[in-house]
Amino acid sequence: MSAHRFASAGIHAHEGGELPVEAWLAALASLPAVGPARLRALLAIDRPAELWASLQGPPSPELAKVAGKRDLYEQWRRTAVGLDVARLWARHRECGIGVAALGTPGYPSVLRDDLDPPAVVFHKGDPQVVHGPRVAIVGTRRCTRYGSDVAFELGRDLASAGVGVVSGLALGIDAAAHAGTLDAGAAPPIAVVGNGLDRVYPERNRALWRAVADQGVLLGEAPLGAPPERWRFPARNRIIAALADVVVVVESHASGGAMHTVTEAAARNRAVMAVPGPVRSSASDGCHGLLADGCAPCRDGDDVLLALGMSGAVNAPLDSRPDPGETGRQVLEALGWQPADAEQLNGRTGLTMAQVAGAVEELRIAGWVAVSGRWIERVGLPR
Repeated sequence: MSAHRFASAGIHAHEGGELPVEAWLAALASLPAVGPARLRALLAIDRPAELWASLQGPPSPELAKVAGKRDLYEQWRRTAVGLDVARLWARHRECGIGVAALGTPGYPSVLRDDLDPPAVVFHKGDPQVVHGPRVAIVGTRRCTRYGSDVAFELGRDLASAGVGVVSGLALGIDAAAHAGTLDAGAAPPIAVVGNGLDRVYPERNRALWRAVADQGVLLGEAPLGAPPERWRFPARNRIIAALADVVVVVESHASGGAMHTVTEAAARNRAVMAVPGPVRSSASDGCHGLLADGCAPCRDGDDVLLALGMSGAVNAPLDSRPDPGETGRQVLEALGWQPADAEQLNGRTGLTMAQVAGAVEELRIAGWVAVSGRWIERVGLPR
Protein backbone atom coordinates (compact mmCIF):
# COMPACT_ATOMS: atom_id res chain seq x y z
CA MET A 1 0.00 0.00 0.00
CA SER A 2 1.44 3.41 -0.94
CA ALA A 3 2.04 6.09 1.65
CA HIS A 4 -0.34 8.38 -0.23
CA ARG A 5 -3.04 5.76 0.05
CA PHE A 6 -2.63 5.17 3.78
CA ALA A 7 -2.60 8.93 4.36
CA SER A 8 -5.97 9.15 2.68
CA ALA A 9 -7.39 6.73 5.24
CA GLY A 10 -8.32 9.79 7.34
CA ILE A 11 -9.52 9.07 10.89
CA HIS A 12 -10.23 5.81 12.61
CA ALA A 13 -12.62 5.10 15.46
CA HIS A 14 -11.05 4.58 18.86
CA GLU A 15 -12.46 4.34 22.34
CA GLY A 16 -12.89 7.92 23.56
CA GLY A 17 -13.01 9.45 20.09
CA GLU A 18 -11.53 9.21 16.64
CA LEU A 19 -7.82 9.34 15.92
CA PRO A 20 -6.12 10.62 12.75
CA VAL A 21 -3.77 8.48 10.70
CA GLU A 22 -0.81 10.38 12.25
CA ALA A 23 -1.69 9.00 15.69
CA TRP A 24 -1.44 5.42 14.47
CA LEU A 25 1.79 6.20 12.61
CA ALA A 26 3.26 7.62 15.82
CA ALA A 27 2.30 4.40 17.59
CA LEU A 28 3.86 2.20 14.91
CA ALA A 29 7.03 4.32 14.97
CA SER A 30 7.13 3.74 18.76
CA LEU A 31 7.55 -0.02 18.32
CA PRO A 32 11.01 -1.34 19.27
CA ALA A 33 13.57 -1.21 16.43
CA VAL A 34 11.11 0.23 13.91
CA GLY A 35 13.06 2.53 11.63
CA PRO A 36 12.25 3.81 8.13
CA ALA A 37 12.69 0.47 6.37
CA ARG A 38 10.57 -1.58 8.79
CA LEU A 39 7.87 1.09 8.93
CA ARG A 40 7.73 1.14 5.13
CA ALA A 41 7.47 -2.66 5.06
CA LEU A 42 4.65 -2.61 7.61
CA LEU A 43 2.71 0.02 5.67
CA ALA A 44 2.97 -2.10 2.55
CA ILE A 45 0.78 -4.67 4.36
CA ASP A 46 -2.11 -2.55 5.62
CA ARG A 47 -3.23 0.83 6.89
CA PRO A 48 -1.74 2.04 10.19
CA ALA A 49 -4.84 1.56 12.36
CA GLU A 50 -5.47 -1.91 10.95
CA LEU A 51 -1.81 -2.85 11.50
CA TRP A 52 -2.13 -1.86 15.15
CA ALA A 53 -5.24 -3.98 15.51
CA SER A 54 -3.44 -6.91 13.88
CA LEU A 55 -0.62 -6.64 16.40
CA GLN A 56 -3.19 -7.01 19.17
CA GLY A 57 -4.87 -10.00 17.54
CA PRO A 58 -3.79 -13.53 16.56
CA PRO A 59 -0.19 -13.96 15.39
CA SER A 60 0.37 -12.69 11.83
CA PRO A 61 3.00 -14.39 9.63
CA GLU A 62 3.24 -11.22 7.51
CA LEU A 63 4.03 -9.01 10.47
CA ALA A 64 6.40 -11.60 11.93
CA LYS A 65 8.29 -11.63 8.62
CA VAL A 66 8.78 -7.85 8.77
CA ALA A 67 10.07 -8.14 12.33
CA GLY A 68 12.53 -10.78 11.18
CA LYS A 69 13.12 -12.08 14.71
CA ARG A 70 10.59 -13.82 16.86
CA ASP A 71 11.60 -11.95 20.00
CA LEU A 72 11.15 -8.60 18.22
CA TYR A 73 7.71 -9.61 16.95
CA GLU A 74 6.72 -10.60 20.48
CA GLN A 75 7.97 -7.24 21.75
CA TRP A 76 5.78 -5.52 19.16
CA ARG A 77 2.74 -7.47 20.29
CA ARG A 78 3.37 -6.67 23.95
CA THR A 79 3.87 -2.99 23.11
CA ALA A 80 0.66 -2.88 21.09
CA VAL A 81 -1.31 -4.35 23.98
CA GLY A 82 0.18 -2.00 26.57
CA LEU A 83 0.41 1.29 24.69
CA ASP A 84 -2.55 3.71 24.77
CA VAL A 85 -2.52 5.25 21.29
CA ALA A 86 -4.97 8.00 22.23
CA ARG A 87 -2.80 8.99 25.19
CA LEU A 88 0.36 8.95 23.05
CA TRP A 89 -1.38 11.22 20.53
CA ALA A 90 -2.52 13.56 23.31
CA ARG A 91 1.03 13.78 24.64
CA HIS A 92 2.31 14.91 21.24
CA ARG A 93 -0.28 17.65 21.18
CA GLU A 94 0.43 18.68 24.78
CA CYS A 95 4.16 18.95 23.99
CA GLY A 96 3.50 21.10 20.92
CA ILE A 97 4.80 18.41 18.56
CA GLY A 98 3.27 18.52 15.10
CA VAL A 99 2.94 15.27 13.14
CA ALA A 100 2.54 15.02 9.36
CA ALA A 101 1.97 11.86 7.31
CA LEU A 102 3.41 11.43 3.84
CA GLY A 103 0.77 12.47 1.34
CA THR A 104 -0.99 14.99 3.59
CA PRO A 105 -0.93 18.80 3.16
CA GLY A 106 1.20 19.40 6.28
CA TYR A 107 4.04 17.18 5.08
CA PRO A 108 7.24 19.04 3.98
CA SER A 109 6.99 19.29 0.20
CA VAL A 110 10.76 19.03 -0.27
CA LEU A 111 10.69 15.50 1.23
CA ARG A 112 7.58 14.29 -0.60
CA ASP A 113 9.40 13.16 -3.76
CA ASP A 114 12.60 12.04 -2.07
CA LEU A 115 14.22 8.67 -2.80
CA ASP A 116 13.37 7.54 0.73
CA PRO A 117 10.74 9.86 2.22
CA PRO A 118 9.86 9.44 5.90
CA ALA A 119 6.40 7.94 6.32
CA VAL A 120 5.80 10.41 9.13
CA VAL A 121 7.54 13.62 10.17
CA PHE A 122 7.49 15.06 13.69
CA HIS A 123 8.24 18.75 14.11
CA LYS A 124 8.57 21.40 16.79
CA GLY A 125 8.64 25.04 15.76
CA ASP A 126 7.47 26.39 12.43
CA PRO A 127 7.60 23.79 9.61
CA GLN A 128 6.91 26.55 7.07
CA VAL A 129 10.52 27.76 7.40
CA VAL A 130 11.61 24.81 5.23
CA HIS A 131 11.53 26.77 2.00
CA GLY A 132 13.88 28.82 -0.14
CA PRO A 133 17.59 27.99 -0.60
CA ARG A 134 18.97 25.59 2.01
CA VAL A 135 22.51 24.47 2.83
CA ALA A 136 23.51 21.62 5.13
CA ILE A 137 26.64 22.26 7.18
CA VAL A 138 27.97 18.99 8.58
CA GLY A 139 31.11 17.62 10.13
CA THR A 140 32.71 15.81 13.01
CA ARG A 141 31.72 16.01 16.66
CA ARG A 142 35.46 15.98 17.47
CA CYS A 143 36.21 19.21 15.67
CA THR A 144 39.12 21.59 16.15
CA ARG A 145 38.78 25.26 17.04
CA TYR A 146 39.48 26.00 13.37
CA GLY A 147 36.55 23.85 12.27
CA SER A 148 34.24 25.29 14.90
CA ASP A 149 35.08 28.85 13.85
CA VAL A 150 34.58 28.13 10.15
CA ALA A 151 31.24 26.41 10.79
CA PHE A 152 30.05 29.32 12.94
CA GLU A 153 31.05 31.86 10.30
CA LEU A 154 29.42 29.89 7.48
CA GLY A 155 26.20 29.51 9.47
CA ARG A 156 26.14 33.20 10.35
CA ASP A 157 27.00 34.48 6.88
CA LEU A 158 24.67 32.15 4.96
CA ALA A 159 21.75 32.89 7.28
CA SER A 160 22.45 36.61 6.86
CA ALA A 161 22.17 36.10 3.09
CA GLY A 162 18.75 34.47 3.50
CA VAL A 163 19.89 30.83 3.26
CA GLY A 164 18.32 28.23 5.56
CA VAL A 165 21.07 26.34 7.38
CA VAL A 166 20.34 22.65 7.97
CA SER A 167 22.28 20.52 10.45
CA GLY A 168 21.87 17.76 13.00
CA LEU A 169 22.32 19.58 16.34
CA ALA A 170 25.17 17.26 17.30
CA LEU A 171 28.21 18.46 19.20
CA GLY A 172 31.04 19.99 17.21
CA ILE A 173 30.45 21.30 13.69
CA ASP A 174 26.64 20.96 13.80
CA ALA A 175 26.34 23.00 16.99
CA ALA A 176 28.75 25.67 15.75
CA ALA A 177 26.85 26.05 12.46
CA HIS A 178 23.52 26.49 14.23
CA ALA A 179 25.04 28.87 16.77
CA GLY A 180 26.22 31.01 13.87
CA THR A 181 22.79 30.86 12.26
CA LEU A 182 21.14 32.04 15.46
CA ASP A 183 23.74 34.78 15.85
CA ALA A 184 22.71 36.20 12.46
CA GLY A 185 19.08 36.53 13.51
CA ALA A 186 18.01 36.23 9.88
CA ALA A 187 17.04 33.01 8.04
CA PRO A 188 15.57 30.51 10.56
CA PRO A 189 17.64 27.43 11.49
CA ILE A 190 16.51 23.95 10.45
CA ALA A 191 17.61 20.99 12.58
CA VAL A 192 17.07 17.29 11.94
CA VAL A 193 17.45 15.08 15.01
CA GLY A 194 17.64 11.32 15.51
CA ASN A 195 15.46 10.89 18.60
CA GLY A 196 12.13 11.97 20.06
CA LEU A 197 11.67 15.73 20.21
CA ASP A 198 11.10 15.54 23.97
CA ARG A 199 14.58 14.09 24.59
CA VAL A 200 17.35 16.64 24.16
CA TYR A 201 20.49 15.00 22.81
CA PRO A 202 23.21 15.75 23.52
CA GLU A 203 22.28 17.35 26.84
CA ARG A 204 25.00 19.99 26.41
CA ASN A 205 23.02 21.41 23.50
CA ARG A 206 19.84 22.02 25.51
CA ALA A 207 19.92 25.82 25.14
CA LEU A 208 20.71 25.53 21.43
CA TRP A 209 17.94 22.96 20.96
CA ARG A 210 15.40 25.31 22.58
CA ALA A 211 16.59 28.31 20.53
CA VAL A 212 16.32 26.42 17.23
CA ALA A 213 12.77 25.32 18.10
CA ASP A 214 11.84 28.90 19.04
CA GLN A 215 13.36 30.58 15.98
CA GLY A 216 13.17 27.85 13.36
CA VAL A 217 12.17 24.21 13.36
CA LEU A 218 13.24 20.83 14.74
CA LEU A 219 12.41 17.87 12.50
CA GLY A 220 12.65 14.12 12.91
CA GLU A 221 10.93 10.83 12.23
CA ALA A 222 11.01 9.52 15.81
CA PRO A 223 8.00 9.86 18.17
CA LEU A 224 8.04 11.12 21.73
CA GLY A 225 10.23 9.10 24.03
CA ALA A 226 12.39 7.60 21.25
CA PRO A 227 15.96 7.34 22.58
CA PRO A 228 19.05 8.42 20.56
CA GLU A 229 19.90 4.89 19.41
CA ARG A 230 22.89 4.60 17.11
CA TRP A 231 20.91 3.23 14.15
CA ARG A 232 18.73 6.33 14.03
CA PHE A 233 21.51 8.69 12.98
CA PRO A 234 22.28 7.32 9.49
CA ALA A 235 18.52 7.56 8.87
CA ARG A 236 18.60 11.16 10.08
CA ASN A 237 21.51 11.94 7.72
CA ARG A 238 19.46 11.04 4.65
CA ILE A 239 16.86 13.65 5.67
CA ILE A 240 19.58 16.28 6.11
CA ALA A 241 20.79 15.51 2.58
CA ALA A 242 17.25 15.53 1.19
CA LEU A 243 16.54 18.97 2.67
CA ALA A 244 19.71 20.58 1.34
CA ASP A 245 20.43 22.16 -2.02
CA VAL A 246 24.15 22.05 -1.18
CA VAL A 247 25.99 20.03 1.49
CA VAL A 248 29.12 21.61 2.98
CA VAL A 249 31.52 19.42 4.95
CA VAL A 250 33.57 21.61 7.27
CA GLU A 251 35.67 18.99 9.05
CA SER A 252 35.37 15.23 8.83
CA HIS A 253 37.58 12.29 9.58
CA ALA A 254 38.02 9.75 6.81
CA SER A 255 34.86 7.96 7.94
CA GLY A 256 31.93 9.10 10.01
CA GLY A 257 28.46 10.53 9.93
CA ALA A 258 29.35 13.47 7.70
CA MET A 259 30.67 11.11 5.02
CA HIS A 260 27.43 9.14 5.21
CA THR A 261 25.55 12.39 4.60
CA VAL A 262 27.79 12.96 1.56
CA THR A 263 26.82 9.53 0.20
CA GLU A 264 23.15 10.35 0.66
CA ALA A 265 23.66 13.73 -1.02
CA ALA A 266 25.35 12.10 -4.02
CA ALA A 267 22.43 9.69 -4.39
CA ARG A 268 20.16 12.73 -4.66
CA ASN A 269 22.42 14.69 -7.03
CA ARG A 270 23.06 17.38 -4.42
CA ALA A 271 26.21 19.46 -4.75
CA VAL A 272 28.85 18.68 -2.12
CA MET A 273 31.54 21.16 -1.06
CA ALA A 274 34.43 20.66 1.34
CA VAL A 275 36.37 23.10 3.49
CA PRO A 276 40.14 22.64 3.14
CA GLY A 277 41.95 22.15 6.43
CA PRO A 278 45.52 21.83 7.67
CA VAL A 279 47.14 18.96 5.81
CA ARG A 280 48.37 17.37 9.05
CA SER A 281 44.97 17.51 10.76
CA SER A 282 43.19 14.13 10.84
CA ALA A 283 39.94 16.03 11.41
CA SER A 284 40.19 17.22 7.79
CA ASP A 285 41.12 13.88 6.19
CA GLY A 286 37.58 13.36 4.90
CA CYS A 287 37.42 16.86 3.44
CA HIS A 288 40.74 16.44 1.66
CA GLY A 289 39.54 13.14 0.22
CA LEU A 290 36.42 14.88 -1.12
CA LEU A 291 38.54 17.63 -2.67
CA ALA A 292 40.78 15.03 -4.30
CA ASP A 293 37.64 13.37 -5.69
CA GLY A 294 36.60 16.61 -7.37
CA CYS A 295 34.25 18.27 -4.88
CA ALA A 296 34.31 22.05 -4.98
CA PRO A 297 36.27 23.78 -2.21
CA CYS A 298 34.41 26.00 0.24
CA ARG A 299 36.46 28.90 1.57
CA ASP A 300 33.63 31.12 2.73
CA GLY A 301 29.96 31.94 2.34
CA ASP A 302 30.53 33.50 -1.08
CA ASP A 303 31.66 30.13 -2.47
CA VAL A 304 28.42 28.55 -1.24
CA LEU A 305 26.25 31.35 -2.62
CA LEU A 306 27.94 30.85 -5.99
CA ALA A 307 27.10 27.12 -5.86
CA LEU A 308 23.48 28.05 -5.07
CA GLY A 309 23.35 30.43 -8.04
CA MET A 310 22.78 33.39 -5.74
CA SER A 311 24.39 36.70 -6.66
CA GLY A 312 25.87 39.17 -4.21
CA ALA A 313 28.64 38.81 -1.71
CA VAL A 314 28.17 37.90 1.93
CA ASN A 315 28.55 40.95 4.13
CA ALA A 316 30.95 39.38 6.57
CA PRO A 317 31.64 41.37 9.74
CA LEU A 318 34.89 43.30 9.94
CA ASP A 319 37.58 41.99 12.26
CA SER A 320 37.52 44.43 15.17
CA ARG A 321 40.41 42.87 17.09
CA PRO A 322 43.50 45.03 17.67
CA ASP A 323 46.49 44.52 15.41
CA PRO A 324 48.55 41.61 16.80
CA GLY A 325 51.83 43.43 16.22
CA GLU A 326 55.00 42.07 14.63
CA THR A 327 55.76 39.48 17.32
CA GLY A 328 52.10 38.48 17.54
CA ARG A 329 51.90 37.97 13.77
CA GLN A 330 55.03 35.82 13.94
CA VAL A 331 53.44 33.64 16.61
CA LEU A 332 50.12 33.40 14.72
CA GLU A 333 51.93 32.36 11.53
CA ALA A 334 53.85 29.68 13.44
CA LEU A 335 50.67 28.52 15.18
CA GLY A 336 48.59 28.07 12.01
CA TRP A 337 45.26 26.34 12.61
CA GLN A 338 46.41 23.41 14.70
CA PRO A 339 46.89 23.41 18.48
CA ALA A 340 50.48 23.90 19.63
CA ASP A 341 52.24 24.46 22.93
CA ALA A 342 54.74 27.15 23.89
CA GLU A 343 57.75 24.90 23.29
CA GLN A 344 56.63 24.18 19.74
CA LEU A 345 56.12 27.89 19.07
CA ASN A 346 59.54 28.58 20.58
CA GLY A 347 61.11 26.13 18.13
CA ARG A 348 59.19 27.42 15.11
CA THR A 349 59.74 31.14 15.70
CA GLY A 350 63.19 31.35 17.28
CA LEU A 351 61.72 33.64 19.94
CA THR A 352 62.65 33.12 23.57
CA MET A 353 60.15 31.33 25.82
CA ALA A 354 59.54 34.64 27.61
CA GLN A 355 58.75 36.36 24.30
CA VAL A 356 56.41 33.52 23.28
CA ALA A 357 54.62 33.61 26.64
CA GLY A 358 54.20 37.37 26.48
CA ALA A 359 52.94 37.32 22.90
CA VAL A 360 50.49 34.49 23.59
CA GLU A 361 49.05 36.34 26.59
CA GLU A 362 48.58 39.53 24.53
CA LEU A 363 46.99 37.53 21.70
CA ARG A 364 44.66 35.81 24.18
CA ILE A 365 43.49 39.10 25.67
CA ALA A 366 42.94 40.52 22.16
CA GLY A 367 40.92 37.46 21.11
CA TRP A 368 43.35 36.03 18.56
CA VAL A 369 44.04 32.77 20.41
CA ALA A 370 42.43 30.54 23.03
CA VAL A 371 44.46 28.72 25.69
CA SER A 372 43.38 25.43 27.23
CA GLY A 373 45.94 23.90 29.58
CA ARG A 374 49.21 23.74 27.68
CA TRP A 375 47.53 24.02 24.29
CA ILE A 376 47.20 27.23 22.28
CA GLU A 377 44.69 27.47 19.43
CA ARG A 378 44.05 30.18 16.90
CA VAL A 379 40.59 31.77 16.94
CA GLY A 380 38.59 32.99 13.94
CA LEU A 381 36.52 36.15 13.76
CA PRO A 382 34.97 37.13 17.09
CA ARG A 383 31.48 35.77 17.67
